[in-house]
Amino acid sequence: MIIRRVDSLELPELEPYRTLRRPAEHHRQGLFVAEGEKVVRRLLESNLAVNSVLMTPEWFGAFRPVLESRSIEVFVAPKTHVETIVGFPLHQGIMALGKVPAERSLSEMLAASPRPLFLVAIDGLTNAENIGVLVRNCGAFGVQAIIVGETSSSPYLRRAVRSSMGAVFQLPVIHSARLSDSLSDLRSRFNTRVLAAHPGGTQELAATDLRGNCCLVLGSEGEGISDSVLKQCDATLSVKMENGVDSLNVGSSSAVFLFEAVRQRGKK
Repeated sequence: MIIRRVDSLELPELEPYRTLRRPAEHHRQGLFVAEGEKVVRRLLESNLAVNSVLMTPEWFGAFRPVLESRSIEVFVAPKTHVETIVGFPLHQGIMALGKVPAERSLSEMLAASPRPLFLVAIDGLTNAENIGVLVRNCGAFGVQAIIVGETSSSPYLRRAVRSSMGAVFQLPVIHSARLSDSLSDLRSRFNTRVLAAHPGGTQELAATDLRGNCCLVLGSEGEGISDSVLKQCDATLSVKMENGVDSLNVGSSSAVFLFEAVRQRGKK
């Protein structure tokens, strides 16, 4: 590692930290930001490439063993100095800059995945915190990959990475240029049932066989799943709710659906 004590806010290498409020720039550069002790530690312990870490002297002492195993730049500065660089109060005083993994095609990912397939696709989901919670649930319940449709935000947004608690570092992410086409491929080429989590669905979740190849599709709370994507779904599933509640937050609903799938598969 290369240790640099920060005494200037204008170092070119700190530029990505100064543009945290402009995620489009990070997207173009293929970068993402991890923040907080647990998330940064999980990033450093993952197989993903890490450009640099920005931290306080206290965190540097605690992280030194894991940092020494990496060939990265480590910028060390007082917490008030770090917050001046990033432009907002930083809860824990530690951040890292990682590289988004090279994009894999759906076919490549499926070729390397054991059967039965267990996938999640998202359509029209743009809230970064919700995406992060969903990714965390996918990691917890053993989902093999998440397919991100063209109308959804990236799981590598800073707030999504934070909400996932680093689960995104272990979960393959496939960005689809047209989700309806990707789901059509799953059905026709990979013998996979595509099932939509949809209020007022035609089937009860508990009465649906989820033991074979399946892909669960989740949409936004406001708009739900688009018509073009629904046309590629073999069935729409719902859970019975009471007291006038007609839907759940996508994070909560994904946990319910994924747990049921894992229960049927005998893993929980």
